[in-house]
Amino acid sequence: MKRDRRIKKSLNFSRVEVLRKLLRKAKKYLPIFICSMVLAIITVSGNLLIPLLIGQAIDHIAGAGSVDFSSILRLLIWILASIGSASIAQWLMGLCNNRMTYGIVHDIRDEAFRHVQKLPLSYLDSHPTGDTVSRMISDVEQLANGLLTGFTNFFTGVLTILGALCFMLSVNPLIALVVVAITPLSLLAANLITKHTFSMFRVQTETRGEETALIDELVSEQKLVQAFGYEERAQAHFDEINGRLRSCSLRALFYSSLTNPSTRFVNALAYAGIGTIGAIAAISGRISIGGLTSLLSYANQYTKPFNEITDVLAELQNALACAARLFELIEAPEQTPDPVPDKLKHLPVSAGSIEFENLSFSYSKDKPLIHNFNLNVRSGQLVAIVGPTGCGKTTLINLLMRFYDPDSGRILIDGVDTLELSRDELRRNLGMVLQDTWLKTGTIYDNIAMGKPDASIEEVVAAAKASHAHAFIKRLPNGYDTQIGEFGGSLSQGQKQLLCIARVMLARPPMLILDEATSSIDTRTELQVQDAFQKLMRGRTTFIVAHRLSTIKEADIILVMREGRIIEKGTHTKLLAQGGFYAELYESQFAH
Repeated sequence: MKRDRRIKKSLNFSRVEVLRKLLRKAKKYLPIFICSMVLAIITVSGNLLIPLLIGQAIDHIAGAGSVDFSSILRLLIWILASIGSASIAQWLMGLCNNRMTYGIVHDIRDEAFRHVQKLPLSYLDSHPTGDTVSRMISDVEQLANGLLTGFTNFFTGVLTILGALCFMLSVNPLIALVVVAITPLSLLAANLITKHTFSMFRVQTETRGEETALIDELVSEQKLVQAFGYEERAQAHFDEINGRLRSCSLRALFYSSLTNPSTRFVNALAYAGIGTIGAIAAISGRISIGGLTSLLSYANQYTKPFNEITDVLAELQNALACAARLFELIEAPEQTPDPVPDKLKHLPVSAGSIEFENLSFSYSKDKPLIHNFNLNVRSGQLVAIVGPTGCGKTTLINLLMRFYDPDSGRILIDGVDTLELSRDELRRNLGMVLQDTWLKTGTIYDNIAMGKPDASIEEVVAAAKASHAHAFIKRLPNGYDTQIGEFGGSLSQGQKQLLCIARVMLARPPMLILDEATSSIDTRTELQVQDAFQKLMRGRTTFIVAHRLSTIKEADIILVMREGRIIEKGTHTKLLAQGGFYAELYESQFAH
């Protein structure tokens, strides 16, 4: 169960590329963005007008007995109006930002899930399931937090800086230039720190995905972990990954947390400089007390967004790192697409004859598996495939079902190349029961009717009776409406296999693939199910991947495979008479 620490990646995007991709995703929300920007301008304008009005009100207080109450009252009304308009605009801006952020996140997550359905099995086989789940859940949430923070604080911060600078220049240009002169120091400090945080947050998200993959594996295989006493080693493995996650998280957060104090220090220097110069100017009469009050307030409003923006930039590094992993998933190469409609072919009603023509395939280019494989199966024949582990039996089935495409050669069904068919039509005509069962969360009815969603309850019951699953289903608390969890919940392996057999019995496809379909069923029930299979297979082309040779004596043709090649071919009797590899396999199973 040991897993490679490195999460495989097919792509590696820079921050600029990720940002461009996010902007393309946000293009459809341009009207909402424009509305948010207008509301941001109203919010910032209202907030920036208040210090100017307060400064003017202070200047109307000349001294005891000489207060211009009418002017102050008028200014107070304007202040209240500014506060009210800014508050309402800020609330509406928040609604726009939420709508835009979660719309973008919804689209990306939806696109990622749709893309997963189109990924080739080679991708899913080479990437941990937990890591893929982490990208679609945890990374998306991190991206949402970063975008929301960015939309809420970044643009209002930029507008506040520009607006405050304009107001300061209108009050006293000399003092405003002091603030502008110190600003590059704040930007330099922020840039030096945030430049290094993207790579750190990327390592953090990858390690988090690795940890999620391990948790998914260990939880789903908990029975196996306990059966082999693997708990301590599993805990040690988890602790090692968890320790790396803690270490890289601390580094990323430490460097990102340096940004705000650094900019605050520089901004505090600017504020102190304005206060000192402003006080001297007020004493010499070059600026009023109200003007100085306004300047100090604007200086604070000017410097505060730098702190907020640097926080946003640190948050965005994490968001961009998560977005990069999402785009790696979304842009991973899809499986070979089906032919376009005008070139799409269809199977005749009597589908059943299958021909493998010069077929070659390997999972790894440096390790050939199947080479120049040829076979002609007539319609209605029962074909058994036997051979040692790793000889290519299951691979042949994967190629027939188009879970993988051949490197060269063709597979023809009634003369039609499977690459010229849609996968949906091909798989509708092939029913498959494997040794490994697959059940989804839902009712017993849902799981049996998966291949025929419009099936009536009578049809489902008939299929269950044919597979001899009806008896145990009736003993369940709610019969066919009983809810079962992921992987079949508390059902036994044999019961789960009977449900999978019932699923094929209901669909009744013209061709069948059985891979040790009764391996987990008791002997008595197996005989009954085999009898049902004999009836189902009658007139249907059937492939049986067999390990127990006693179950394939009646096969029309037995293929003996070794290292991806057919080394023997014939009936059970003929192969025994040859005294070759098949005879050795058969005798080894029945030797006393």
